[in-house]
Amino acid sequence: MAKHNASNTRIKREYFIYLKEAKRLDEASIDAVAKALMRFEEANGHKDFKTFHRAQAVAFKQKLDKQTAVRTGRPLSRATVHSTLAALRTFFIWLAGQPGYKSRLSYADADYFNLSDKDVRIAKAERQKPFPSLEQVHHVIACMPHSTPFELRNRALVAFALLTGARDGALATLRLKHVDLVQGCVDQDARDVKTKGSKTFTTWFFPVGGEALQIVQDWCQYLRITMLWGEDDPLFPPTQMGLSEHGAFMPVGLRRGECWQSAASIREIFRKAFEGGWITIFQPAFVPKHLGSIWPAGEHDG
Repeated sequence: MAKHNASNTRIKREYFIYLKEAKRLDEASIDAVAKALMRFEEANGHKDFKTFHRAQAVAFKQKLDKQTAVRTGRPLSRATVHSTLAALRTFFIWLAGQPGYKSRLSYADADYFNLSDKDVRIAKAERQKPFPSLEQVHHVIACMPHSTPFELRNRALVAFALLTGARDGALATLRLKHVDLVQGCVDQDARDVKTKGSKTFTTWFFPVGGEALQIVQDWCQYLRITMLWGEDDPLFPPTQMGLSEHGAFMPVGLRRGECWQSAASIREIFRKAFEGGWITIFQPAFVPKHLGSIWPAGEHDG
């Protein structure tokens, strides 16, 4: 079975350019479309898109129903199936208008990627996500070690998330200049910080009590006074790796001047922190239960 189709690759490249330049989608959204197309090609034996027939869409939907998620090992959620099929439908509608494909594809055939109304309702249903209580988060922070720069950073990270409810992407890209300890707020400037929808807004510290605020203040002071870092340096710097005397890679310090490239390390810090505190958490950006009624809609959702 073929594992690559040069003609498909060329037209996909044109489509990705169209999404970026004409539809103004970000890289994450385009990556999701690319993943949907990859799933379809693999299931369809990498046949040329010019040979597309509605029967291929029907067969693909049946195969999706049998696929399992890599992370959980469970069947794909209706939301994942819905977003995958929606991306494919949009692609083939666009493709049907392109030179070399007009005479071969029908706009109506793309509709065979649609899910049933029942499945669409299931996919779009809003569900309450589990989150730890305020007391549980304070317990986790109290259990976190804080004897090394890495441990100080990790503890401050969890404390800062509790104070602000910031998304993991924002936590990974914040810099010292964005935090105002006098006013008790953080400026999530979309020019520097990866915020949802690239929106710029100010987040005020929540009155969560405990040691969270003091931990964040001590961390900022540590960076500015002990480490002599400036305002453009990262608030939560990535780990600097180096070689030990035995030639093995090991953490040697905090990397100055640059932020994490992704939020993966942030999520891993949360996972280890909550496992160390004997609490299971299902998402890295959480809403303390008692603050749910005052949470600004659209700004702090995970």
